[in-house]
Amino acid sequence: MNPAQPKADLQRYLRSARDTLLWKLEGLSEYDVRRPLTPTGTNLLGLVKHAAGVELGYFGETFDRPFTGTPHAFSDDAEANEDMWARADESREDVIDLYRRIARHADATIADLPLDAVGRVRWWPEERARVTLHQIVVHVITDLQRHAGHADVVRELIDGSVGLQAGNDNMPPEDAAWWEAYRQRLERAAREAETH
Repeated sequence: MNPAQPKADLQRYLRSARDTLLWKLEGLSEYDVRRPLTPTGTNLLGLVKHAAGVELGYFGETFDRPFTGTPHAFSDDAEANEDMWARADESREDVIDLYRRIARHADATIADLPLDAVGRVRWWPEERARVTLHQIVVHVITDLQRHAGHADVVRELIDGSVGLQAGNDNMPPEDAAWWEAYRQRLERAAREAETH
């Protein structure tokens, strides 16, 4: 990290997480980007919509920087998990466009304020609610990378695609037969461990 450019370094990691989330949607049908693949309903488009709400809250409200056109899903009276899925009348393009607009708003907050700017996260416990922009950027990067990991697993369940980011899958360059043998080896080890 270049100490003279801490904002640029943080922004690079933030943009990488955003790009990864959006990349996980590429090439999939409307059904596949929306389909719930865990018992709690985790789905790719919902992860993107949720990430938009995360950035809106932390880079908007926390630093008193209003965003025009906040969707109901991000309001206090939204139903539980309304930000974690897209209704049938919400297009993929609408959700992605919203996320990109909120990301630009977040980037403006980061550009306009010093890293030691103070904000308040009203949904955190009072003893931790007072924060700096630096804390929030790190928090959001961590949160988005966590959701990018969720997206990676969900995408693998849909069509077997895996990878860190476009152009860098960060996986051993093996064929399908190798991966199947590898998975079977792990399965055998798990079963053997259970009998010990």
